[in-house]
Parts: sequence; C-alpha cells; structure tokens
Amino acid sequence: MNGRMIVNFQTLEVTRQGYVASVVLNRPDVRNAFNETTIAELIGAFRALGAEDGIRAIVLAARGSAFCAGADLNWMKKMAGYTRAENLADAAQLAEMLRTIHSCPKPVVAKVQGDCYAGGMGLVAACDIAVAAEGVNFCLSEVKLGLIPATISPYVIRAMGENAARRYFLTAERFPAQEALRVGFVHEVTAADALDEKVEHIVNALVYASPNAVREAKRLVHDVAGMALTDDLVADTVERIADIRASDDGREGVRSFLEKRKPSWLE
Repeated sequence: MNGRMIVNFQTLEVTRQGYVASVVLNRPDVRNAFNETTIAELIGAFRALGAEDGIRAIVLAARGSAFCAGADLNWMKKMAGYTRAENLADAAQLAEMLRTIHSCPKPVVAKVQGDCYAGGMGLVAACDIAVAAEGVNFCLSEVKLGLIPATISPYVIRAMGENAARRYFLTAERFPAQEALRVGFVHEVTAADALDEKVEHIVNALVYASPNAVREAKRLVHDVAGMALTDDLVADTVERIADIRASDDGREGVRSFLEKRKPSWLE
C-alpha cells in the first residue's frame, strides 16, 4: 500500500494513498521492537491521522520478518535502573500509545505479517480489525522475564477473552495464528502471499461506508461492550440511532438507497 509520505519519522513509515493511511513499524533489524521513540511517534502519528478529515482507514503494518517483538532490549536495560517514579512515567507513555490507537476515531486494521510477541500483541489488540498471515506466532512472554503484561492487558483480554488470557498470560507459551483465530485475538488468517489482498478487501469495505457512521459505530462498540442491559443503556442506544438518522450522512444514505444512486461520500 505505497503512497505519499506524510512526514518523516525515525522508527515509522507513514504514508497515505487516497483515503487510506499506512503506519509501518520500520525497525526490522530489531524485529520492530519498540522503544520510547517508537512509542512517542505512534502517539503522534495516530493523533494526527485521527484528526485528518480525508483519512477513512488506517493500516498498522511492519517491515521485515517480524511484526513486533515487544520492548527493545536496550530500552529494557535502561528501565532496569529506573526509579519507581520513572517506571510509572514510562509505563504511562506506553499506556497512552495503546489508548491512542484504540480510541482513534478512524478504524485501524492490523496487518500481521510476522511473529508478534509481548507488547506487540498489545498493538494488535488495540486495533479494530486484525489479519494475520499463516505461519505467524504469538506469545505473551512477560512472565519468563519476571514481568506481567499489565499495560496491554485491557486490550488483549478484550480481544482474546479471559479464559485464553488466563492460560497465555501465565504460561508464556508460543501459539500459532490459527490458535489466535480460534480464541478471537485475530479476525482472519490468510496465506502470506494473500495478506495484502485480504487487508485491502477489508479496507475497501471501510472506505466505502459512511465515514461518520463508521466513526460512530466504532464508538458504539467501545461504549456498549460489557455494559449491563439497563434502562440507561437502552435509552442511550435510542438516542444514538435518532441522532445518526438525523445526521447529514444518515439522511444522504437513506436518500441515495431509495433513489438507487451512490451516496455523496463515494463521489
């Protein structure tokens, strides 16, 4: 998905082609492990793309044989000497990176072409849709290092469920893409040579839908998932459908359907 370079980064390639932006992890020599620079650049990139009106979908991908190996070893060496206050500040940045991706108003598709470990699984789980190539392995390896996957846990547990998380958080076993699919961590697994085509198919579906409706549908899932079925929740959903029906895209979508023509956002 090559296109126009948006801005130069040290650890990322960020490009745009039409309505689609690509954020590519570009540290293949260290298996795209992230450090404080990568974290800051991901925050900046997703904030900027989320605010860009012309962007309708974002693909998070990676260069090289691995998607992301988690934390960079040199960065981990530095953290070993941190005070508790420094560790808190550092972890807060990592948490902000994940939350920025998760809450980005544009849909984010993870294209996982290679192995994905530890914090890399947090990156994938923070995305809306994840597609992995056959042969990819996943691992929540933190306990082998005397650590726990704390910061990524809200996203990973939501993606794979409590039961699977209980096993893989505790055992740090490596598991294949098909197991990631079975537990719901990824949405699809495809042959490596078909990965680009599959992601493009999903992105096209996102691009052809109403940008406002996609944004509000993403927010709906975030707000409703896990909530008790109360009168307040029902009332909230009633307000949402009433508001979206009265929106410009809502009115245009219904009119275009009845008039058997393309809606304005496709012109």
